Amino acid sequence: MAPTIQSFINGFQNRLEPPVRQHLKNVYGTLTMTCGAAAAGVCVDAMVMRAGLLSTVAGLALMLLLVATPDNGKNTHLRLGYLLGFGLTSGMGLSPLLEYVSFVDPSIIVTALLGTTLVFVCFSVAAMLADRGSFLFLGGTLMTLLSSMSLLGLANLFMHSNLLYQSQLYLGLVAMCGFVLFDTQLIVEKRRAGSRDFVTHALDLFIDFIGIFRRLLVILTQKEEQERRRKRD
Repeated sequence: MAPTIQSFINGFQNRLEPPVRQHLKNVYGTLTMTCGAAAAGVCVDAMVMRAGLLSTVAGLALMLLLVATPDNGKNTHLRLGYLLGFGLTSGMGLSPLLEYVSFVDPSIIVTALLGTTLVFVCFSVAAMLADRGSFLFLGGTLMTLLSSMSLLGLANLFMHSNLLYQSQLYLGLVAMCGFVLFDTQLIVEKRRAGSRDFVTHALDLFIDFIGIFRRLLVILTQKEEQERRRKRD
């Protein structure tokens, strides 16, 4: 077991330079803080106030402020505040879905969170240990997939097709997993090119994480509801 762990660590050290490894520590540390802010947002929405559409509008505004405020080395705390605020409002927006899932089966939330974490970690590690830039070609494919999903969603507003909805749901899950591979390698390459903007990089990964988590929640809840209907029938 020890030689395997040591070999795994050596793989990171051989493929990632010290500045890149330090940058990734900053990125994943910030990502963890943002996930904590999202968890706080769920609690605030459930126990203090129902923000509803307001949380979505506020989250979009904070994300735009973050993107529109370039990193100059002196405004890190301000930009980090925008990111944590976006995490908070994202959690508030996720709260109604979590409340519904808890009525169906609270264990689904734990399962979805563990599944999301496992998928995210595995795909992130795969991207770091893969050949340099080997997943960057996914960018065009993933953007095409997102465009297709948007068209499916627009069409389904009029057709109300369960097949289209399910297609959009599963394609979205595949796309988010692909973005973890793509964004992780892109972050590494940006750092090698001189970028130190760990706040924006954490934002990219947070959006991927939330996207996977939300879709796993819906998929697992659907399966539980179908299983209960079969038992009743």
